[in-house]
Amino acid sequence: MESHAIVSESDAEQQRQMPNLASIDLNLLVELEALLQYRNVTHAAQHMGRSQPAMSRALSRLRGMFDDDLLVRGSGGLIRTPQAERLAKMLPSVLKAIREMVNRSFAPRDMRWKATIAISDHQGLVVLPRLLPRLHECAPHLDIVTHPLLEGTLRRLEHGDIDLAVGQIDAAPAGFLRRKLYDDRFACLLRHDHPALEQEWNIRTFAALRHASIVSHSNERFGQVYDGLVKLGLSDRHPIVVSNVLTAAVVIAATDLILVVPHRVATRIAAMLPLAIVDPPVELAPYEVALIWHERSHRDREHRWLRHEIAAAARPGPSGPNTKSKGAETE
Repeated sequence: MESHAIVSESDAEQQRQMPNLASIDLNLLVELEALLQYRNVTHAAQHMGRSQPAMSRALSRLRGMFDDDLLVRGSGGLIRTPQAERLAKMLPSVLKAIREMVNRSFAPRDMRWKATIAISDHQGLVVLPRLLPRLHECAPHLDIVTHPLLEGTLRRLEHGDIDLAVGQIDAAPAGFLRRKLYDDRFACLLRHDHPALEQEWNIRTFAALRHASIVSHSNERFGQVYDGLVKLGLSDRHPIVVSNVLTAAVVIAATDLILVVPHRVATRIAAMLPLAIVDPPVELAPYEVALIWHERSHRDREHRWLRHEIAAAARPGPSGPNTKSKGAETE
């Protein structure tokens, strides 16, 4: 117990002896860097773009700050004291840290950082194949982590557990911002030799098919297809529920099931599997995908850059690293 008391008293004494940073002019450290480098007041003043008397006054203030002569006369000019030698070793890293702290420049190619994006697997099929090559070229040290679970997204954005969310977000709540990425429409996926493709394609043919449905913790509007059929009295079949869109696609490629997904998702999947794309014979509202984030990250330069890259990758057409993104970010 006594040893702990001694340590506490020692720490308190060290705190009292430490200088008050509010009383220190950090510009003096830059002048000290020049003085220790040139060991000549006139040359240091020229390097700093200051007058020789002003640099002499800075040296005087530095001597008072460190309670040391720092530079003294020798046979060949000014020489550094032992304290100045120690400071000369410390200054580069100290000033580098300060300069990096206040530096407004942004070089994503040289940065090492990580971003977590909440995005469902079917939207990831659309966005990620175009986004990741862009990021690899422009920011090779950026690690992207995707999270398919959209439940609790707003809370996780606010707490910083995730950086961005991609999904169907019609309006941004207070404290959040939203950027529309793209519009889409719904399409049906069937195996390429499905018997229904040989029949007249109408709402009754569509309703008679067994549907595959994707598990979702958010309202992705897929449910409206089946709800609408029930309201019309055209379907008493419950859909087969599968874990994700790729599992559903593999299943329908080997069965007579049908899957309703956004058209851009359908196009991506049909390029990988022997599937046909057919427009649904029912009127469905357009499908809009948006990007959302919390205002805590709105002005962050890395975050803003990544939002622009995601918007450019999600936009139809060429998506190279020099493609500029368009669209407004709104609250």
